This record gives sequence, structure tokens and C-alpha cells, in this order.
Amino acid sequence: MKNLRLFTVFLVVLIDLIGFGIVLPLMPFYASEFGASPVMIGLLYSIYSVAQLIFSPIWGGWSDKIGRRPIMLLSTFGASVAYILFGLADTFTLLMLSRLLAGVMGGNISTAQAYIADVTDVKDRARGMGLIGAAFGLGFVMGPALAAGLIHPSISAFAADLGMPNFAAWLTEHAFALPAFFAAILSFASFLLVYFKLEETVVKGADVSVGAKDGVFTKAYWTNLVETSRGSTSGMLLILLMISMFILSFGQSSLYSAFPLFCEAVLGMTAGQVGIQFFWLGIITAIIQGGLIRPLTKVFREETLFLVGNFLMAIGLFLLGTASTIPELTMYLSIMAVGHSLNLPTVTSLISQKADPKRMGATIGATQGLSGLGRAIGPTWGGFLFAISFDLPFWLTGVVVFSTVFIAIKVRNTNDQPGTIQTS
Repeated sequence: MKNLRLFTVFLVVLIDLIGFGIVLPLMPFYASEFGASPVMIGLLYSIYSVAQLIFSPIWGGWSDKIGRRPIMLLSTFGASVAYILFGLADTFTLLMLSRLLAGVMGGNISTAQAYIADVTDVKDRARGMGLIGAAFGLGFVMGPALAAGLIHPSISAFAADLGMPNFAAWLTEHAFALPAFFAAILSFASFLLVYFKLEETVVKGADVSVGAKDGVFTKAYWTNLVETSRGSTSGMLLILLMISMFILSFGQSSLYSAFPLFCEAVLGMTAGQVGIQFFWLGIITAIIQGGLIRPLTKVFREETLFLVGNFLMAIGLFLLGTASTIPELTMYLSIMAVGHSLNLPTVTSLISQKADPKRMGATIGATQGLSGLGRAIGPTWGGFLFAISFDLPFWLTGVVVFSTVFIAIKVRNTNDQPGTIQTS
């Protein structure tokens, strides 16, 4: 039963993230049709993450009160509406509104992680969280590939051959509509999967200490978190782990802008060659988080994997700035990807173990909100540093990410103290 629940959550998140991966690479080209500047295109990416920062903990709080299923139903259905709006947009304002709505309704991931925390015990927690990471990896591999196929001129030519010239002309004129509508269908399929297959894990009406309205920008949320942490080792570690999540997301997302620019300027790579690098990154993520994380957590403690992952991610970032050939670049990117594939499921698992069970959704929601903030800041940071020096984004970001190594050492040493419950 537990494995069936985990597989269902995996499918829900995977289907949703394939849709996300479809529209993600199309946004700069779609926005350019409306004369958007590079800054406006950057805002198009950032508004989604900022909305997640605000609303993820709110949806998490509501999931603690009324259940996981209603929030996942709302978020998947809302994502479907957002994609439809994306496909119908005829102005940059509507395009921005569609991404804002998608961010507001982006409570699916954090609620899915809270659901996994509900149905797994400590020893299987990292494996469960790894399924979310695997869904991310596969979504970012399959989504862009589907996007490339759905905007290919052969689609409209095929419609014309079927005797639908008007539809073929519409597809030619609205090249980005079909991928968006396909993403909407996928999100609605995710909605149906939750509705028919996912059982509730939360006792509705249970007393929780954080209100559903308390987001990360409200005093009530942080006051409650501090009060919970006061005099509590677990509470202090929880805050450090949440900070780690922000830093790791920030470090990963800094590649979105700096990495393609570095590949083109330093190594003379084409867009297709850069896409292959991201494809490889997604494959590594899917393999480690979808398969290897389970046997690894049986051999090594989660705190150890978190520490090793942080170290490898920082070293990989350092080395990327020194790459002088494509094979070197691939090797260094692989080191970084292995590190991030180890630290992401383990930090999420450790956070869920330190959180108050009654506030699981709110805490993981706030964590995902902070992760969203990192993803909002990271691309701008990377682009700004690249304008100063080609290698600066990787070296300086590596320094920032390396700070999480000390957090991991603190977490590991604290859990080594007598009387502390071990995670594996």
C-alpha cells in the first residue's frame, strides 16, 4: 500500500513537471514575440518563483488543516488553467499573468513532499523524497524534448495533409499554443490521478500551531518557528537545514543564466550542445534520486550523504569555471549534479524529521518557498557576475554553496551526540 501511494505521488509530480518542462524553454522566444526586453524575460522566470515563495507555505498550512488531497487537486487544476492562459496569451501582460497564476498554484511539490513524509518512516524518508527529485530530472528531460516536437513545422504540415488547412494555419501563427495546451492536458491528467487514486493522510480539523494564512512574509510564521526552536536542538537544526535548502537552490539556479553564456562565450558551444549538457544533468538526477538513493541510505547515514553532496556540489561549481574543453565541462557538471542529487532528497528528509508533525505541510511549504526564492535570485546573480568575469559566477557561487558543508557537519555532529535519535 505504501509503495502504491509513493508511486502515485511520483506519477502526479512527474506528469505535472513534464508540463512545466515543456513551457520553460519556450518562454524567452514567446516573450520576444511581444517585444520583451531581457530584463522583462528575466522577470517572467522570477515571478513564478516569487509567487511560490509567498504561497507554498500557505498551501502547506492549509494541507495540514484540510488535508493533502484538496490542495493537490487545487494546484494541479490551477496549473492546467495557467497553461491554457499561457497558450492563449496575446500580450506580454497575459503571459506574465499566466506565470503568476502558475506560481500561486505551485503548491503541488511541497504538498507531495508532505504526503511522502506522512506515509514513510525515517529509514525510507530519503528514498521517498528522492522520487520527487527523480520526477524533476525526468520532467526536465522529457519536457523540453516534447516542446521541440510540438513546435516543429511538421506538426502544421501534418494537419494540412489531413485536410485541415485552417487548423494548420492557426498552428503556424500560434506556434507556442499547442505545447501550452498539451501541458494543460498533462496537468489535468495529474488532477484526475489525485482525485481517483490518492488517499488522504491527514485527519481533517486537527489542531495545528500555524494558521493557513501564515506565509513566510508574516510575523506569525517565523515567531512560531522561533518559539518552537527555542531551547530545542532539533529546532535550531531545522532552521539551518531550511537555510541550506535556500542556498542549494540558489546555487543550482545560478547555472540557468551563467552556464549557457559560459558555454557559448568560452567554448563556442551551440544551443543544441548546451541542451545536451542539461539533458545529461537530468539523467544523472533521475538515476540517483530515482534509484540509487535507496541503497545508499541503507549503507550510509543521511547526514553523511548530505555532507558529501554539499561538498561535491561546491567542488563541481568551482571546477566549471576552469573548463577549457567540452569533455571537461561534462565531467565537472556531472560532479555538481551528483552532489545536488545526493543533498536534495537528504536535506528534505532531514527537514521533515525535525519538523513538528502537526506543521509538516507548513514547514515543507516554507522550505519550498525559500527554495523558490533561491531560484528567483540565482539566475540574476549568475548573469550579473558573468558580465564581470566569465568564471566568477562559478567560483563565487561555489564559495556560497560550500558554506552548507559546515551546516552539514553541524547536523552530523549534533545527531552523533548521546541520546540523539539517528536517522538511519
